[in-house]
Amino acid sequence: MYLSSEGLKKIKEELERRKGLRAEISQKIQEAKSLGDISENAEYQEAITAQSFNEGRILEIEEIMRQAEVMDEVPGHKHEKVEVGTQIKTESKFGSQQFTIVGFSEANPVNGFISDESPLGKAFLGHKKGEEVEVETPKGRVRYKILEIL
Repeated sequence: MYLSSEGLKKIKEELERRKGLRAEISQKIQEAKSLGDISENAEYQEAITAQSFNEGRILEIEEIMRQAEVMDEVPGHKHEKVEVGTQIKTESKFGSQQFTIVGFSEANPVNGFISDESPLGKAFLGHKKGEEVEVETPKGRVRYKILEIL
């Protein structure tokens, strides 16, 4: 799994924030228990659910960090082909678009950050400026021309 330095920083911040929530959630559980019968106590059930979600996310983040390979951008390095960490400018029947190829944990397609594991990301990997790729999308088959590798 690939992460940028910025992505690793963000995920570490989320981990610390979630670890900090443990005490707050634990306090809510204790307060809800003090109200009596927990079988019909909505506050207790809500706090237990929040605790479960938070602990699950902590485990998920820790696993991401164990598997992460940080892809640092080397200043002045020119990419000859599309790889994780590169930005590309493309042209398709939908017009010009700019994408950044990232690991799946940093993917945010709405903002142009596409996973190297997505069909679109996989299609671009290894290709050079001027080459065309064809991808099956929800809107049908789309041909993209790589205009620039930034």
